[in-house]
Amino acid sequence: MKEWSGMLGDKDYVVRVLKKDKVEEILRLQNIVLGTLINDDFLSPLTREEYEDAISKNLMVGVFVEGELIAFRALAIPEIDEHHLGYDIGLETEQLEKVVYQEITNVHPDYRGFGLQKKLGTIVMEILDASPYTHVCATVAPFNIASLKDKLSQGMVIGALKKKYGDMIRYVFYKKLDEEREASSEVLDINMADTEKQQQLLAEGWIGTSIMQKEDEWYVTYEEKGLYV
Repeated sequence: MKEWSGMLGDKDYVVRVLKKDKVEEILRLQNIVLGTLINDDFLSPLTREEYEDAISKNLMVGVFVEGELIAFRALAIPEIDEHHLGYDIGLETEQLEKVVYQEITNVHPDYRGFGLQKKLGTIVMEILDASPYTHVCATVAPFNIASLKDKLSQGMVIGALKKKYGDMIRYVFYKKLDEEREASSEVLDINMADTEKQQQLLAEGWIGTSIMQKEDEWYVTYEEKGLYV
């Protein structure tokens, strides 16, 4: 199985596809990360069973420093039900079996600031490019700026803004894996706090393609979707 390596400051790291013997380490790291969160709405932790399922499908990668797991990223094959993110971005039922989710990224607090989330994002996209899947989806809470930037840096776009996981408002991101999106000439910058206006644009066929900060306020740039689905 392929490995990826590099440096974190003065320490070597290696990234590997995770195996089932790492589940206890994964859960331990998740608990450490949860204990450092100021806003726990930003992270929806996974269960042991969900991690085991991702591992069984070779959809988890982990970062090791001196043999210790210090970060991981998980993908998942979701259950096809009425809550499927594919429906939120306009896919038909027969397309859903080829949709994969970007599920969760955890980085040990001692190793934040090295861009590990972005590095792992690049690696999982490399894995997906060689896979049979056609779309990757993810959800991110508004104002979770680090995760919003992470998804956008991978070429994902916002296709919906709605309540998910009960009563939590979330952006639904997606990327069509087998083609590149063409930029639109018509764009609108909408305040991230203006949920209603964003939902209106998304319902009219626009997509969110970037974020920016203006005078301490965060804005989402929307473009007309065109044929990109």
